[in-house]
Amino acid sequence: MSKLKLLLAAGLVLGGCARKAVPTASTTGPVSTVVAEPTVRATNTSFQFLSAKGKAQLNMKGNKQGANLALRMRRDSIIWVSASLVGVEGVRAVLTRDSVRVLNRLDKTYFSGGYDYLSKLLNVPVSFAQMQALLLGDYMPAPAGTKPTIATEEAGRQRVTYPLAGVLIERLLQAGTGRVQQLKVSDDSTKRNLTVDYSDFRPLEEEPSIPFAHATFIQAQQPSEGVVTAAINYTKVNAGRERLTFPFAVPKGYRRLK
Repeated sequence: MSKLKLLLAAGLVLGGCARKAVPTASTTGPVSTVVAEPTVRATNTSFQFLSAKGKAQLNMKGNKQGANLALRMRRDSIIWVSASLVGVEGVRAVLTRDSVRVLNRLDKTYFSGGYDYLSKLLNVPVSFAQMQALLLGDYMPAPAGTKPTIATEEAGRQRVTYPLAGVLIERLLQAGTGRVQQLKVSDDSTKRNLTVDYSDFRPLEEEPSIPFAHATFIQAQQPSEGVVTAAINYTKVNAGRERLTFPFAVPKGYRRLK
């Protein structure tokens, strides 16, 4: 199970808490999407399809492991991820708005159900909208009725903080681009926290006005697991309106997890 956790942590870039997706503008081509909080200078992506390949270096309790990642996404609809060890696929997962399917080739098992599975496996609340925002490096506004605290730091960066579902959410936004540079999720009651740092921002050919983070560093800390880190570097990212496929089939003889 530890390898499965490592692969999922890298492949899904998990963390944070459930929220509704940021509304996207209706356009004829890919453009930026400005979030619905006037005082927050955040800008999100809006392409319909995304595919990416990269590598991850994982460290859990001193167990270091490299993995190859492949990611495909259709906005607001489906997320497909494959994580491989030594050239052999270990985990394949498909997430929709209301379902989670995970194929574990390491022990010939699979799961099909809801998001409570990933929440329990990784000890953080997980939703499709949150997964999408994390993978794209997009900003998610505070819940309705909650006013965020906005602090302007050096060089014009903004730090936006608000409580959500018993945890504290912090996002650091780049000056100028409005892209999320860092995400922090803290739970003082359980002594758990997660930090996601986005870097190596580069424009994509399909959406050159919005820099996309090609490097992500995840650090999660909780009493039962200690500190877990994952360094992910994308070597190829394509985004636009080109349709993608999201294959998922359970081989004969695999055992279903309950």
